[in-house]
Formats: sequence, C-alpha cells, structure tokens
Amino acid sequence: MAGAPDERGPGPAAGEQLQQQHVGCQVFPERLAQGKPQQGFLSSFFTNNQKCQLMLLQTLETSRSRLNEAQVLYVSLQKQFGERQSDRTCPRKGRGSTSKGWPLECGVPEFGDPYVKLLLDAMKHSGCAVNRERHFSCEDCNGNVSGGFDASVSQIVLCQNNICNQAHMNRVVTHELIHAFDHCRAHVDWFTNVRHLACSEVRAANLSGDCSLLNEIFRLHFGLKRHHQTCVRDRAIRSILAVRNISKEVAQKAVDEVFESCFNDHEPFGRIPHNKTYARYAHRDFQNRDRYYSNI
Repeated sequence: MAGAPDERGPGPAAGEQLQQQHVGCQVFPERLAQGKPQQGFLSSFFTNNQKCQLMLLQTLETSRSRLNEAQVLYVSLQKQFGERQSDRTCPRKGRGSTSKGWPLECGVPEFGDPYVKLLLDAMKHSGCAVNRERHFSCEDCNGNVSGGFDASVSQIVLCQNNICNQAHMNRVVTHELIHAFDHCRAHVDWFTNVRHLACSEVRAANLSGDCSLLNEIFRLHFGLKRHHQTCVRDRAIRSILAVRNISKEVAQKAVDEVFESCFNDHEPFGRIPHNKTYARYAHRDFQNRDRYYSNI
C-alpha cells in the first residue's frame, strides 16, 4: 500500500492529550529512527524490548505445544533480572492468577487471550495467517501511544516504552488485530479516505474491549443510557485525531457518517464481546461455524 508521508504521526497537541491510546492504522506515528535511548544500569538487565516480547508471547499463545518457548524466555529474563520466585509473594493458582498484573517473577500464568485467539483464527481463515516474527514489532514510540497498524508493511507496532502490563498488551494487540483483519478482508484506503479509517476505528473500539464496563470505571467514565456507544464514538474520534492532521469536526463527521453500519458490523465475533466470557463464547461459535461450512 502506498504511504502518505504528509500525514504520518499525530500533531503535538494530539500526542499530549492521549493517555495510553491505541492508535489505529498506518499512518502510524513516526518510528524512532535515532537508535535506542540510553538506559540505566539496572534497566539494562531487563529491557523494555524483552518485556514486550514476553508479554506478546503470552498474548498470542494458543496452545500448550509452544509453552516451553515462553518458559525458556521467562527463565532467561529472570536470570538477567537477578530475582528468584521466592523473593516475593505470588498469587495462588486459581485465586488472583489472571494475566492482569501477574508478576513476571511468579512464573508463567495461563496463556492466550480469547479475543486474540478468535482474531488469529479469523485471519487464518481469511487467508492472512499471522506470524509473530513477521507481523509484530516491539519498538519505542513517541508520545503516549500504545501501538499501531502499519498498513504499508502489514505489521503491528507495539510501543514497548508505553505498554505497562499484560492486560494492556492484550487490549493493544486485540485492537490492532481488528485493523489487520479489516485490512485483510476489504480494500481499505487507510491513507486518503478518512471514512474508511473511521469505520475501522469504530469497529476496533467496539469489539476490542476498549469500552468494557471495567475499563470505563477505571477511567471514571460513567453513564446509564447508551454509554457503550458514546465510548466507542469518543475513542474512535480520538484515535483518528492521533494519526491524521485534521480538525476534530472533520473526524466527528467521518465517524457520524459510518457509525451505524460499522458499529453493527461485528465480524468476526458475531456479537459485541463485552468481556472475556463473551469472547470465549464468540470463539466457540466461530469454530463451530467454520466446521459447519467445511462440511457443506
């Protein structure tokens, strides 16, 4: 896909206003080209890139067959970091043992995110199988952005200096995989058609869990009537402003024009997955649907 150099990267005001936003598609904010920043003595033993790679492995894991790969990486990082599991109190299995906030020194928790599992299956079913080494890149990013989809090379960029924990990584990967799925299944004009970008941003905000009740409570955003729709609309507009040098009014107009049709496009989930339980049900239904069509 041809690039649009004039539009790459958010303006200074947009970057300052974003708080850990998931930026949509390429145009992705300029990747840092000046080399790795200098690190302190202690941080050099456990780099942002190593933590990013480990969290990405955990997010993408879909089977036990590759568990050893993550364990080997974990043990290597633990030795470099110089801490033992017994140095801290770890959650008991089955109680507080979710991936969110799980300390690295407590071992490898349950792998795989149901949102990501479904999207990986859907990408493969659509002829766009995802490869971790080819389609993901952990990099330092400017501003407070968390990630982006670089459509020019079909690659998801994960901002290793801004992704703070496993739950955050899961949300970013899910958000960007929705953009990648749209890129795979449709002729999306990311660079010159803001309505195409708006549609994908609406879908990503709607289906990724960005607007889940729990996330909104943490943001201190509350509402009783059509709050989910309001959240989706607001986050789509903010994501557009982060990657396009356009006015807020133009972004709002683009979102308004596509909102109804794109908000109701739930592929590949078939429903709005408000939480991981809904996502697991959606994944099960997707697998059953796939088996049904393969037997026709």
